[in-house]
Amino acid sequence: MASRPALPRTLRTGLRCRCPRCGEGRLFSGFLTVADRCEACGLDYGFADPADGPAFFVMSGVSIVVTAVWGVWAATVQPPIWLQFAVVVPALVGGCLAALRPVKAWMVAEQYVHKAEEARFESHGTHGKAPEGYKSGRR
Repeated sequence: MASRPALPRTLRTGLRCRCPRCGEGRLFSGFLTVADRCEACGLDYGFADPADGPAFFVMSGVSIVVTAVWGVWAATVQPPIWLQFAVVVPALVGGCLAALRPVKAWMVAEQYVHKAEEARFESHGTHGKAPEGYKSGRR
C-alpha cells in the first residue's frame, strides 16, 4: 500500500504557524504580528518581511473561489439579492481571515529557507555615459 507523500517542510510549518527553523516555537505574537524571536530555538525573526504578498494571494484566491461558487449558486437557485449579500460577504471576509495567517507564516518560512532578502543592483557604468569599448552601432 502506498503511503501519502509528506508535505514540504515550509508548507507544514506555515500551516501550523510555527518557527521555520525548528518547527516548534510560535511565529506570531498577535493575529498577524510576527514575534521578535522563536521561544524554542531563539531564531531572530528580523528577516521576516512578507509585506503585502500574503494579503494579495489570499484575497485573490478566496475571491476566485467564492465568486465561482456564488455564480453557480445564483444561477441555479436564483436567491433574492439580500440573501446573496448575506452569504457572499461573510464568506469573503471569513475566508480571507481564515487563510491569511497560515499563508503569511508559509511565506515567512519560504523566506527563511531560500534566504530571501531585498534586491541589490550593481551599476556597470555611470548613467549617461557608455562604458569603455562600447560601440553603439550608429554610423
